[in-house]
This record gives sequence, structure tokens and C-alpha cells, in this order.
Amino acid sequence: MVTISRAEKEPGRTSTSKSYMWLYRTSGCAKYPIVLYEYQPSRKAEHAAAFLKDFSGWLHADGYQGYHKLRSNIRVVGCWAHARRKFDEALQTLPKEKWKDSLAAVGECYCTRLFQLEQSLMDLTPEERYTKRLELEKPVLDALLAWANEASAKTAPKSALGKALHYLREQWPYLVRYPEDGRLELSNNRAERSIKPFVMGRKNWLFSNTPAGAQSSAVIYSLIETAKENGLNPYRYLLWLLNTAPGLSRTDEAWAESFLPVNAPQECKIPKP
Repeated sequence: MVTISRAEKEPGRTSTSKSYMWLYRTSGCAKYPIVLYEYQPSRKAEHAAAFLKDFSGWLHADGYQGYHKLRSNIRVVGCWAHARRKFDEALQTLPKEKWKDSLAAVGECYCTRLFQLEQSLMDLTPEERYTKRLELEKPVLDALLAWANEASAKTAPKSALGKALHYLREQWPYLVRYPEDGRLELSNNRAERSIKPFVMGRKNWLFSNTPAGAQSSAVIYSLIETAKENGLNPYRYLLWLLNTAPGLSRTDEAWAESFLPVNAPQECKIPKP
């Protein structure tokens, strides 16, 4: 999610209220990737529940508790990048000469090892990756949990390390789900990368200060980022869509499907090197 620093002009809301742009996208195994942004006036879990009401499957997410209130047929998969970041933040609170032998360094090392192993499994099929994860990564996960339980007993809960350990143990049921399916990923970085374009454009929203303006931005960003993910030139794709869609929408009820990236003409595609 991205926080919109200036609230839209909505009844009953002050000028200092925060609004949010939610991001939903397909995973790396999708043949035709989709990136969708949705404007909402709050961070309440009910927005995700409404958007995902017809969805069943895996949901990669950060540690936001709202996702854990979704229906039982949606299985949340935790993000190891967030877990590792907590240990790195704890490391930054220490003098550099104490980094090497610190508990924070041990925690970060465990997380980094998982990423290294994942890198070595990149070219495997999902079935092969599933088998290799059980063989290579499950022992690391078991050792990490045992270490975290021991370290927590001798760490101040409110310290940076204490918070990192609390996050790890609280999120553990979701963090250890990725080995259940070889298609799942170790982190939510794919979604994090997709939210960056919106973060970079936030300064331009000063003049889009209505709900309609925010929703229009969400639609345009969704079209552009989805086009990019599918190897299309965003400008040519939008030009084709805006020139063609008005006429077709008057004669074909299923007109929207005709403008999915997979149906874009050759001139919209970026030539492969």
C-alpha cells in the first residue's frame, strides 16, 4: 500500500486525513502479468476482503494484520525480505565493531542464507524447486526458529533486536508457507517494485485532490504498469486503446477483453533485442 500524503476532498474528512493506494498483482508464474492499483480512503482490511471476494489461493503480503482476517480459502504467504530488514535495522543500532558477533547479525545471516539458496534454485521447475526447498531450506528454517526462541529469552522486547525477533516469531506461520508450493516466492518484492512508480509520482497528486482524480490515477497506472509487464510500449498501448475502445464499447458487451495486453497489435510490442 502507498499512503497518499494529501487527503482527497471528501465529505466528513479533514485536510490532514490519509488515503491509501492498494496494489494487487499476479505472481511471477503468471503467463500474462496484471498490475492493479485501487484507491481507498482507509487502510481497513475490509477493502482487501471486498477486492478479493472471488479469489481463492495464495496471497503474498507483508506483515499487515488485515490480510490475516481474510477468508480461510486465501492462504497468506509472508515476506522474508521484511523479516531480514528488521534484523538489518537492529544491526544499524549497534557500533560497527560489534556487528560481527551480534545476535542481529546471526538473524540476518539466517535470512540471507535462505535468499542465497533460492537464487540457486531459480532455474528449476516448480516441482523440482519444491523438492529442493525441503531438502536444503527446511533445515535452515528449523535452525532459525530454534535460535530465535533462544535469543528472545535473553533480549529486551522493546529493543530493535527484540522487535525483529517478535516480528519473526509472530509472522512465522506465514513465513514458512512458501515451501508448500514451488511456484511461491520467498518475498513480496515483486509487489514492492510495482508500487514504486506510484511512490515516485506522489508529488504530482497535489492537483488530483478528489476521489475521482485518485481513481483515475489508479486506472492509468494500472494500464501502464500492466503494459510494461507484458512487454508493451505503454504510450503505443494507450494510444491504441483510447482510439479503439470508444467505438467497440458501443457494439460489443465484452469489449474490455479485446484490450487485454495479450490482444494488443504488433505495433504496441517492444522489439526483443
